[in-house]
Amino acid sequence: MVGSAIAMVSTTSVPIHPTVELDAKDAVKTAGEHLGRMALTLVASVLLLGAPELSRAQTRTVGTEKGPLLLSVVARGLAQPWGVDLLPNGAIIVTEKPGRLRIVDPEGNLSAPLGGVPPVAVVGQGGLLDVTVDPAFASNRLLWLAYSEPASDGANSTAVAHGRLSADGTTLEDVTVIFRQLPRYPGRLHFGARVVFARDGTLFVTLGERFHRPWREQAQDLRSHLGKVVRLQPDGTAPSDNPFIGRDDALPELWSYGHRNVQGGAIHPGTGKLWISEHGPRGGDELNIPKPGGNYGWPLVSHGVEYSGRPVGRGRRWAPGLEEPIATWTPAIAPSGMTFYTDRAFPGWQGNLLVSGLRARAILRLELDGESVVHEERLIADEGHRIRDVAVGPDGVVYALTDDDQDGRILRLAPGG
Repeated sequence: MVGSAIAMVSTTSVPIHPTVELDAKDAVKTAGEHLGRMALTLVASVLLLGAPELSRAQTRTVGTEKGPLLLSVVARGLAQPWGVDLLPNGAIIVTEKPGRLRIVDPEGNLSAPLGGVPPVAVVGQGGLLDVTVDPAFASNRLLWLAYSEPASDGANSTAVAHGRLSADGTTLEDVTVIFRQLPRYPGRLHFGARVVFARDGTLFVTLGERFHRPWREQAQDLRSHLGKVVRLQPDGTAPSDNPFIGRDDALPELWSYGHRNVQGGAIHPGTGKLWISEHGPRGGDELNIPKPGGNYGWPLVSHGVEYSGRPVGRGRRWAPGLEEPIATWTPAIAPSGMTFYTDRAFPGWQGNLLVSGLRARAILRLELDGESVVHEERLIADEGHRIRDVAVGPDGVVYALTDDDQDGRILRLAPGG
């Protein structure tokens, strides 16, 4: 079943121009990527010229395989929005990578930046990244942030903090950092950084391997946080049933390893398992279900190739003792956010996985058979926007972020009749 899913989703072509994360604007200082950035800019311009432009007040009907939907713009003018979640009252909480956290009320009004946000390292792909509403927000008003944290020596790393939203909704209070990725590195790339709550109240944090050699090799080092998924108690300590508890050669918070740059994560509504999407290099983006203690191979194996065109490692896609992905994408889609759909608003999407694609410039709707992908549809691809994150509101409506420097938008996908 795994092999058939990979064959169905994957194709054999490879992007002509290499780009880190297939995200050229974030990685423009990386050697060899300037041509890739120019090419993607030209393609984006063509797409945008041919796409109907939605103002904030407009709604457009979009056809899909499961019937029409209504596409509208909830808010615009955001600077590189990265993470989105929904408050119990239907308000939207959204991060901007330069370090701002905002709330959009149910009427679409955008707040001023909230106070109390911790300092962030705004470098390349770094900044204020994910935001997650605590499962018990109604009683504790906690918001969780993942971000690139600056260090005094010029290095940086992914950190996770929580803060209490003030009664007037303007400030984060009692902000506490519960996790810091180590070792720190003075880099601009591959921070990971999704925060996902499991059913048992623990939380998963996804961490990038920081891209550059020799740092990326630490994805295979159990004494390092680079290229890992970690599982934490809300106070930042390691749960007693984590897979590496009691080992002298491994950090107790590690859940899985051998990852490149995981920017998508969601809990399966039926099994309670964590699913993740991660960026490959030049091709080879992956969908994985990280097993406790599982090794996912990077940088020993990959379904993609290096940006130079050379093989990754020995050029193998798999090796004994390594976990295989559920699905891969070549050409790359540059997956970022993801969520499972379980609401009644779109009955034809029940149990589907929604994945936001930066290079795909679409939301991928994946139909599943158990732990296999059996069908893929790309939604709103004709809009021409890089889609950074996707979330489902209390009413079953889907929200998506477009990854634009100064005119990032929150899109709303509602049933169309």
